[in-house]
Amino acid sequence: MSLVDTINSDIKDAMKAKNSDLLQGLRAIKSALLLAQTEKGSGGQVSEDTEIKILQRLVKQRKESLSIYQEQGRDDLASQESKEIDVIEQYLPKQLDESELEKVVQEIIQTMGASSMQDMGKVMGMANQKLAGKADGKRIADTVKRLLS
Repeated sequence: MSLVDTINSDIKDAMKAKNSDLLQGLRAIKSALLLAQTEKGSGGQVSEDTEIKILQRLVKQRKESLSIYQEQGRDDLASQESKEIDVIEQYLPKQLDESELEKVVQEIIQTMGASSMQDMGKVMGMANQKLAGKADGKRIADTVKRLLS
């Protein structure tokens, strides 16, 4: 079953259960996926990689909003963003923890023979391909920097 079908099914279940928090997060996902499907050149289809990127972008946007709301003392809005993050993350692949991420990046560095920060671009390209959906780009970049320094 595709992600769109899964989301539609989950929206129906959330409506029946009258779970407004879950429903709001699911509708945000559905909206982003529909936008991607209707973009010029997409042919009405969205690849699995694109779906993951969309979900990651939604989580990133909400995390940024969450930090802003917390800084401004808007706990009501921060709570809502946090709930949406939890809903969206359910549809992302399992995220690697720090030790797993470091291990994979170390393997990439050894495979490529990278030894300094000058090789960061090459390592990042390979790491982003290999870890797509499994780790946030910022976490990958921080780990690569730390290991190449």
